[in-house]
Amino acid sequence: MLSIVLPSKNEAPALAGLLPRLREAQPDAEIIVVDDGSTDETPALCAQHGVHCLSSPYSMGNGAAIKRGARAAKGDVLVFMDADGQHDPADIARLLARLDDGYDMVVGARDWDGQAGVGRGLANTLYNWLASRMTGARVADLTSGFRAVRADKFREFLHLLPNGFSYPTTITMAFFRSAYAVAYEPIRVVQRIGRSHIRPLRDGVRFLLIIFKIATLYSPLKLFVPASAVFFLTGLGYYIYTYTTQHRLTNMTAMLWSASVIVFLIGLVSEQITALTYKHHD
Repeated sequence: MLSIVLPSKNEAPALAGLLPRLREAQPDAEIIVVDDGSTDETPALCAQHGVHCLSSPYSMGNGAAIKRGARAAKGDVLVFMDADGQHDPADIARLLARLDDGYDMVVGARDWDGQAGVGRGLANTLYNWLASRMTGARVADLTSGFRAVRADKFREFLHLLPNGFSYPTTITMAFFRSAYAVAYEPIRVVQRIGRSHIRPLRDGVRFLLIIFKIATLYSPLKLFVPASAVFFLTGLGYYIYTYTTQHRLTNMTAMLWSASVIVFLIGLVSEQITALTYKHHD
């Protein structure tokens, strides 16, 4: 059984056109709209189209809506997509076909034209590069909200998902860490209906912080070892400078080398914590 989950906050104008297209493309699928504290006619619209609506009395965040929808879904395969009309329901069949090839999650990957502006495009390119470096695998679209995934594997990581943005970042890194097969399927997106709930500056910083947060859960030493090396090399360079000019070892050099050791030891401890976190998945 297939379940389609759409997190929604005041997206009634887009849902009015999207829900009939979804039903036409996947007539046998369970469709769940998770109403994240909407103040528009979303519940009434869902009732009109015979769609299950999970309503929240107040907004809990996009990630919280995803978690609520995943818990309520009855399908063996879950499809998550935005409720703003950007994604084409016809593309669901292509994602499911790749899933049948043996993948555990298939992500709809946007090209440059599908990015919401140059700033968002550059930011997403940076995120993809950082995530690829952390995982050792090509991450084509870290923040895409359009994906098909096996329900049992997705639910293993519900406790890791943030209530806000960005659940796609977290679930992608978690799947790679647990050696679950991830594929990317190119998709085309159209301009969303209505205003975006993402604020580029605030949520851009959040995305970046989430990457480093998940890096500590995925492979902490890949983050802490370079940081430790920076402290050590900076201290070494400063020592060479002070030795040649003053013929002595300064407190600053000692402090930088101490920081290098401390950061490295924190990385080792984090690596052990990560191993325990994923122990029942490995």
